[in-house]
Amino acid sequence: MRVCLASTSPARLMLLRGAGIDPLTRAPQVDEEAVIAAVEAHEGRILAPDAHVLLLARRKAADVAATIAAEDPMFDGIVIGGDSMFELDGEILGKPHLPAVAAERWRAMRGRTGILHSGHSVFRLRPGAEPSEAHAVAAASVSFVADISDTEIDAYVASGEPLQVAGAFTVDSLGGAFIDRVEGDPSTVVGMSLSIVRRLAGELGIVWTDLWNTPAR
Repeated sequence: MRVCLASTSPARLMLLRGAGIDPLTRAPQVDEEAVIAAVEAHEGRILAPDAHVLLLARRKAADVAATIAAEDPMFDGIVIGGDSMFELDGEILGKPHLPAVAAERWRAMRGRTGILHSGHSVFRLRPGAEPSEAHAVAAASVSFVADISDTEIDAYVASGEPLQVAGAFTVDSLGGAFIDRVEGDPSTVVGMSLSIVRRLAGELGIVWTDLWNTPAR
């Protein structure tokens, strides 16, 4: 059973590898801002965080699944897509990209709690059959330490780690020391809930352990 991760996220890749799955990786060709803008304009509303991440997760997985089906009609397996965003006091905080933005966010987040929303989409591809899909959203609350100093914030931002991740933090690397508590599936905060991906694969008729393919397995 083959697995393709529709993402270039190192964190999602390491999660799957740690769970016994070494997937193919493909970068989805999805203009995230354009997709959200088009849907919000069509529906005349601002998408809630859970709808936002689910829409992008599905579009990413669908894009890669279509590419694989066209290039490799004999592909037998699944394509996994995901998207995450962090919500603090009702405000959506995506990837900060710029050091000044990341530092400002950390000064605002210290001592507070926000919600990490993570969308998941799994497409089942089989030779000669139409693709099928299962999807779901997970959420976990993240509480930040109150005593992180400006010096620590500046050093963390200078590491570059928070610039390209939702909410400007990680829980599984340098940022973990500044997180006081996580409530919910911890892997959700890393970028993908393994338990949800397992459940979605099950809904598509796949036994999770059949996906194990690392040398240790």
